[in-house]
Amino acid sequence: MVKSIYMDNQAGAPVEPRVFEAMKPHFLDIWGNPSSTHSYGQQSREAVEKSRETVARFIGAERSNEVVFTSGGTESNNLALIGFAQRNKDKGNHILVSSIEHISILNICKYLTKLGFAVTYLPVDKTGLVDPQSVREELTDKTILVSVMVANGEIGTIEPIREIGEIVKEKNVAFHTDAVAAVGKIPFDVKTEKIDMASLSSNDMYGPKGVGAVYIKSGTRISPITLGGGQERGLRSGSENVPGIVGMAKAAEIASKEMQSLSARLQGMREQLRRGILDSVPRAYLNGHPAQRLPDNLNVRFSYIEGESLVLSLDMEGISVSSGSACSSKTLEPSHVLLALGLSHEEAHGSLLFSLGRENTDEDVNRVLEVVPGIVQRLRKMSPLTPKDLVL
Repeated sequence: MVKSIYMDNQAGAPVEPRVFEAMKPHFLDIWGNPSSTHSYGQQSREAVEKSRETVARFIGAERSNEVVFTSGGTESNNLALIGFAQRNKDKGNHILVSSIEHISILNICKYLTKLGFAVTYLPVDKTGLVDPQSVREELTDKTILVSVMVANGEIGTIEPIREIGEIVKEKNVAFHTDAVAAVGKIPFDVKTEKIDMASLSSNDMYGPKGVGAVYIKSGTRISPITLGGGQERGLRSGSENVPGIVGMAKAAEIASKEMQSLSARLQGMREQLRRGILDSVPRAYLNGHPAQRLPDNLNVRFSYIEGESLVLSLDMEGISVSSGSACSSKTLEPSHVLLALGLSHEEAHGSLLFSLGRENTDEDVNRVLEVVPGIVQRLRKMSPLTPKDLVL
């Protein structure tokens, strides 16, 4: 039986076994509501606050109460952008975001324009980099917020966050970053990067799904977008997901100790995969920055075929990959990220994303390299667009 190979960790990663073990008592033994005053509730409260301290320490926050737990990266983005915009609209109505932000950011911006805010989308170069000087040029006296992601989970490009943060701070404008794709894979420190707000996700660092956090620097004023009992400093009402929060903290603890070695191993496999595909498949090209990229990310485009056909063909071989972001896979439109790089619709549709994880091995990479060239050749033979010299 052929071994199943999973290389779609950007869409969903397995929970690390040590994380699962840390969570189990909070399903079976410690089930009190953290808002309750009795001993059961206070056990849960203690677990939540210890977890908050762990996550805050992991990202370099000065105070643990700067971390607000949410249901994941999308809710964190909503709370940061909508909450900040609504609270600070008397100071201005202009927001800057990069053109390759996660779909949740882009849809939030569409919503904010309906409320009277003006949004400027910063361009990127062909590798996906935002030019910090373009941020400086677009800032106005009406700008209240800039949001640029730490790294793009689809093409892997790591943005010059520190330089952008310094420019934003010169103008006394708030700076938010979607750090979901990066945290746990590359070093990230909110103080060093001049961050006012940062969105985090548990599952992207091998914690459970359905839990995340938003860092909100002390003094940064935002309005809640979920109303209720006033949990999480009144910014995110609703009973806390204690097992998930504990799991996220355990994942952060493990990442703080093992990130460097894991990232080095993933980068080695990624480079083996990159060289193997580009050397064996003609008209195959790398998407994203060649060097300044996440260690686990390889995005490759193949001329004359569609990525979805490649995904299905690889799945038949027991290999799970993606043709782009899972969060926007319900649309047939090409990736907005790839279009922002200057690719045509046809080029964008021919892209494939390999996102490696801690479970992957060199043998997995070798197996992928065995089957990809043959699949590409077969699909190109079926395409009327393929030049004859590629199918002989």
